[in-house]
Amino acid sequence: MKTNLGAWEHLEKLAWIEVLSIAAVLILARLLILAMQWTLRRVAENAQPRRRLAILRISPILRLLIRAAAVLVIVPIIVEPTVPNVLTLSVGLGLALAYTLKDYGSSVVAGLVTVVENTYQPGDWIEVDGAYGEVKSMAGRAVHLVTADDTEVIIPHSRLWTASVFNSTSGSRSLLCIANLYLHPDHDASAVRERFTEVAASSQYRLPDSKVIVTAAEKPWGTHYRIKAYVKESREQFLFVTDLTIRGKEAIRDMKLRFAQAPYVESRFG
Repeated sequence: MKTNLGAWEHLEKLAWIEVLSIAAVLILARLLILAMQWTLRRVAENAQPRRRLAILRISPILRLLIRAAAVLVIVPIIVEPTVPNVLTLSVGLGLALAYTLKDYGSSVVAGLVTVVENTYQPGDWIEVDGAYGEVKSMAGRAVHLVTADDTEVIIPHSRLWTASVFNSTSGSRSLLCIANLYLHPDHDASAVRERFTEVAASSQYRLPDSKVIVTAAEKPWGTHYRIKAYVKESREQFLFVTDLTIRGKEAIRDMKLRFAQAPYVESRFG
């Protein structure tokens, strides 16, 4: 018991030089993390496309190692590094976090789980709570997404416990894109399906040697076609869908076919 009390007495007797040392370690760790993330982003953008995601994957791992090193440096400053003292300090801080910073602690733990399980990584395209975008960075508390509209969305890692995470890439450069087209039901479906396959296969954005699939579903107001193909680079997914849509519509016009038209809903107000 006296040994445990000694750990807290040591905390109370921390000199200013020790407090400044702890602050210096924290600041240095933060600067190292920022410098590391900036350097890796620059290297990833200048590297070959197939290496970009592999380089970005290193960022959360290095960030975790830097923070662990900072903790190892700080603990001997706070308490005498004996097993009872370290356990006492750990239990005390754990209880404090449990009561005062419960949500923050949950996000930090979820962030560690995310790095270990590789749920998502920088460069992946994910959707959480309706927000879809590219993972730009993974901070200690939250993941930062950038949507197609260049909007940054910050989502706490703790959402991992309760929300579904949709990962479109999972560490891959490519992802499946789908373009939707709608035709009047009176047409040669086999010819249209073949033409749409040619449109997708000839796109400059398609992943070479990847398969193109065209599906059709009959609706009360027409035929719904879905052109499915893998894009060469995940960042070009919206350009790919746009290219498939525009060139698909051109193919429909060349074949002298009619587009589907959903029936108008008559308003109850007349």
